[in-house]
Amino acid sequence: MTSVRYVAIGDSFSEGVGDDLPDGRQRGWADLVAQGWANARGSGIQYANLAIRGKLIWPIVEQQLEPALALKPTHLSFNGGGNDMLRPRADIERIADAFTRVLRRCDDEGVTVILLSGANPSPQLPMGRVIQRRGDELSRAVLARAEGRDDIVRALNWPDRVLSSPPFWSPDRLHMNARGHHRVAARVLEALGLPVAGEWWSLPEATVAGPRGWSYYREHVGPWLRRRLTGTSSGDGREAKYAEWTSVAPSGPSAR
Repeated sequence: MTSVRYVAIGDSFSEGVGDDLPDGRQRGWADLVAQGWANARGSGIQYANLAIRGKLIWPIVEQQLEPALALKPTHLSFNGGGNDMLRPRADIERIADAFTRVLRRCDDEGVTVILLSGANPSPQLPMGRVIQRRGDELSRAVLARAEGRDDIVRALNWPDRVLSSPPFWSPDRLHMNARGHHRVAARVLEALGLPVAGEWWSLPEATVAGPRGWSYYREHVGPWLRRRLTGTSSGDGREAKYAEWTSVAPSGPSAR
């Protein structure tokens, strides 16, 4: 059996923000994929995750891609652009060009790309129509760059209307909760041709309700605006949670 060395790069989506464990750690779909992959093989895999929240897409590529490739992975997952789409002057073609760079470098190194589109939070966000339009444009631009590439593993979450609904999202409405991360993990494993625990597609709905009205703006929108005005990021000073290989051994049929 050939070895699997899987590395994830990206922003909060790939870091796992919103999937909070009881001990305070954040898990996320990429961690779940690593566990599900080991379970499906019945043998361990190597896993690294260089994603850091708050990153724009070109800093992801410039800061994470080469360190990830230096690990000599067999598979690399990439997603980004969500933070860019929230900026007033988002350049969709330039965002999509980052995907071209990742594909080219992975081709150079013989690495299989797992290409993800992020989940769609627009139905529940302020300026949701703008975000929806930009996300649609970005999806088309990225898929055009991957056209005819049967060697790319595609896990497309943006069109998933079920995943866009409130039960899959954290109180900030911008990051998925554990339910959402499990659904994305299920889609990635399915795209890899691996079996998926059936409940991962839709875990029981959590009962935690987020703030509404002005409370939502005060708790979540206000801090985001302050970071924009001060030129700071939620990822400033953070280190990758798995910058080097960590071994993931098979466990039971569910990673919960």
